[in-house]
Amino acid sequence: MAPDFLVTHSGGFHADEVLSSVVLTRLFPQAKLVRSRAPEWIKAGPDRIVYDVGGFYDAAAGIFDHHQRGAPLRDDGQPFSSFGLIWRHFGRNYLAALSVPDGFIETVHASFDASFVLPVDLVDNGALSPASAGALAGLTLPSLIETLKPPFDERDPEATERAFHAAIAIARSFIEARIGGLNAKLRAEALVLSAIAAAGQGRVLELPMGMPFRSAVVKAGADQLLFVVHPRDTDWCVTGIRRAEEGFEQRADLPAVWAGLTGSALEQASGVEGASFCHNGRFIAAAKTREAALAMADIAVREAEKVAA
Repeated sequence: MAPDFLVTHSGGFHADEVLSSVVLTRLFPQAKLVRSRAPEWIKAGPDRIVYDVGGFYDAAAGIFDHHQRGAPLRDDGQPFSSFGLIWRHFGRNYLAALSVPDGFIETVHASFDASFVLPVDLVDNGALSPASAGALAGLTLPSLIETLKPPFDERDPEATERAFHAAIAIARSFIEARIGGLNAKLRAEALVLSAIAAAGQGRVLELPMGMPFRSAVVKAGADQLLFVVHPRDTDWCVTGIRRAEEGFEQRADLPAVWAGLTGSALEQASGVEGASFCHNGRFIAAAKTREAALAMADIAVREAEKVAA
């Protein structure tokens, strides 16, 4: 039975109950969101889900708190926040509500948990400090959600309530965009794996459009690939393949003599009619036609093989 009420604590708010509210209000749009510390609200009942308050964790009773002694831990011993608990029990239904295909749900659920939910859990429990992000500490999602609270001397009794609902709307856009990206990455993977099979042992991978490709290249063990070619809106792109998910080092760089050139200067340096741009960092180039892009990629492969020899 769907709940009539979604209950969390009143007063100041943090990322975990805001993000939990994003999931629950999407699944139960008819339920009233109640922020309260009144005992009659923060107790188990068949008409409600209570989260980030309540004093215990019992999914069957609809209570998802993590502040008590003996609070739940993940299998690896890391702590849950209310967001992690809500995601654990409702995340798959939430993904289905966002039209993630059945075959992708487990993968997206696990990936989102590891990359988005867990960091929020750790920060909320003091197991990870936003300060570890260095100069970006104030730009982490938990920190940004904190900035949405009204100032200490705000006298309007409804200010915090308005701020909480505004935070939900903002957080929803981030959650849905991340999930959309994970979903798209899996859709792209099937296309990339097909293109890899078509490329055989070739060094250049041609794709039908721009899309995430690195994870599929790694999954396929296609270590021979050095460059990717695909169409853009009005031209074609030649791009390198990063060695690692993080960082900018490429398996091979575009030729040094192309760096920073455009138009006729690049055509002359490359010997390819239609070559139009090469980034100074030598990780991406553009051409006016498919034939020109493939020609640039072939030249780049030969140069890279010379360097490696």
